[in-house]
Amino acid sequence: MATSTLTSEGHQLPTALEPRNPGMALDLDWVRSAQANTSAIERRAKTLPGRRSVKKDYQAAWLCKAISLIDLTTLSGDDTEGRVERLAAKAAQPVRADLLAALGMEGLTTGAVCVYHDMVETAVNALKGTGIPVAAVSTGFPAGLSPYHLRIAEIGESVKTGAEEIDIVITRRHVLQGNWQALYDEMKDMREACGDAHVKAILATGELGTLRNVAKASLVCMMAGADFIKTSTGKESVNATLPVTLVMVRAIRDYYERTGFRVGYKPAGGISKAKDALVYLSLIKDELGDRWLQPDLFRFGASSLLGDIERQLEHHVTGQYSASYRHAMA
Repeated sequence: MATSTLTSEGHQLPTALEPRNPGMALDLDWVRSAQANTSAIERRAKTLPGRRSVKKDYQAAWLCKAISLIDLTTLSGDDTEGRVERLAAKAAQPVRADLLAALGMEGLTTGAVCVYHDMVETAVNALKGTGIPVAAVSTGFPAGLSPYHLRIAEIGESVKTGAEEIDIVITRRHVLQGNWQALYDEMKDMREACGDAHVKAILATGELGTLRNVAKASLVCMMAGADFIKTSTGKESVNATLPVTLVMVRAIRDYYERTGFRVGYKPAGGISKAKDALVYLSLIKDELGDRWLQPDLFRFGASSLLGDIERQLEHHVTGQYSASYRHAMA
């Protein structure tokens, strides 16, 4: 089913909508059978940057697509209302108006703005009338080790303040100890606390030890009703990687083939160059198909990525590269 979202500029942007993943009973046989051939996955990942090359108008179109899929993010201890308001303005006008006009992409916006709970109200107010949702990181982000009842309450507070998407962090020890029932119960509680807000489950893949653990954690979170599975908080030493992405998107494909419900994917942390975004988009197209290249099923968790994409688009239109400082996010 397809509908349209009207932006503040009056342009119609197509937004594809899917039935929400309702989850299912925990299937431990399915979880335990999940495998990951690390050497084969790493070999496949190494081939990805050189297998797809798009140039000129095609590259510009793909980069505009990437912009529409960005969760424009600020998660710093020194965030201020002014910074978040400037970030919201950038989300609503991610590229200079003259460049968008030259590209025929007037009305283009990012997919969402992602902030800490304390900045949700500021972001919601700054984005009124744009149709851009606010995502809040929650549940004791980034470690997820605050008292459980407080993690659940934090979700409710963010939803009450206006967040339409909640990025939660799982308890890593449940994965490392193979306690799949505990992970399932935790994810189910968090999905319920989100209500109508969509929930992105952050696996913190750099702290899960093995790709097999990543595959199993992905399945359990989807079984418990996650709308998205996400690689990282961006605060770990290892964040989004192509091998991890292959494992997670194949788990998503497996889940869809068995249940008929599509779950979204969000790589986050370390994706800062336009060329990297193109690799991820081509991987998603190859592994999951065009349907996943829509904001309701794919997002980049990023901040500096948008600046580099804007530089590439300016070069496409004018033939000249601008200095990176001219494309500050906030």
